[in-house]
Amino acid sequence: MAQQLEQSPLQVREGSPWTGLWAVVTKDMADHLTSMRMRILDLLIIITAGVTVFGAIQNLQTNVAGERFLFLQLFTTAQEPLPAFVGFLSFLVPLIAIALAFDAVNGEFNRRTLSRILAQPIYRDALLFGKFLAGLLTLTLVLAAIWLLIIGLGIVRLGVPPSGEEVARSFLFLVATVFYGGIWLALGMVFSTIFRQPATAALGSIAVWLFFTIFWNIIAQVGATILSPSQTGNLQDAISQAETAIFLSRLSPNTLYIEATVGFLVPNTRSFGFVFPTQLEGAIDAPLPLLQSVLLIWPQMTGLIAATLLLFTIAYVLFQRQEIRA
Repeated sequence: MAQQLEQSPLQVREGSPWTGLWAVVTKDMADHLTSMRMRILDLLIIITAGVTVFGAIQNLQTNVAGERFLFLQLFTTAQEPLPAFVGFLSFLVPLIAIALAFDAVNGEFNRRTLSRILAQPIYRDALLFGKFLAGLLTLTLVLAAIWLLIIGLGIVRLGVPPSGEEVARSFLFLVATVFYGGIWLALGMVFSTIFRQPATAALGSIAVWLFFTIFWNIIAQVGATILSPSQTGNLQDAISQAETAIFLSRLSPNTLYIEATVGFLVPNTRSFGFVFPTQLEGAIDAPLPLLQSVLLIWPQMTGLIAATLLLFTIAYVLFQRQEIRA
């Protein structure tokens, strides 16, 4: 029996390589949504959303008659000592994504259930992609619920409905947040595939997140000084050095997410980086149309999506090369 279990994952099966995908997705989603870990994280993000949005509403209620895009300001308005809701999301979403993925693969190894799963008509492709898709859908479900909660609180407390553009911009912000979480979800799966101990995988994922959150901007500034030294001190050298620093900082998913958030939720944003006064001559002081905002942050969105796909591909290649025994 042990020999049969050992050989069965390597047998050539007929049918699509995605056979059993949705069985894996539904099973893992059920495990995520009913786990105590997820309930604690849900409670944390709901409390955070409620407190920050309530503070933003208190600041906005006096400006209902004169301000545009009030519902977008629910996400970006801060009240001391609390930051804006988007600030909390940039901190909490990676933790939630890592918590969903750090034991996705090594947990099956430690429970000795991986060979039994692959003995069924389920391919490795379907198993890994199903686990990733289950985590991504769980994260999307949680974020969508928070998004609807914020819109509902805004309608009740502000007394005005959101415009169509506000709903569209906040929805695109939700999409950007999902892909931002997808990066850390895929990273957690990479470490879950490399390390057999879930604690090691979790610590490795959190270490990478802290590196990009705390240290990467410092490294970008130092790297810009090395790559584009300003020896003469003229304006052109200073601009070149600053542009290099911006380019290096955009290698961090945190920077890409922040810029995408600003582009969607602050319609007056027209560019990222340096803008000279001569470039603003003749410009109309008005919010950008939605399509122009999408075009503005399209490179950032492409970077978030590409990083998610790249990390999942790394996890996929590592998982395909692993030896699985009963």
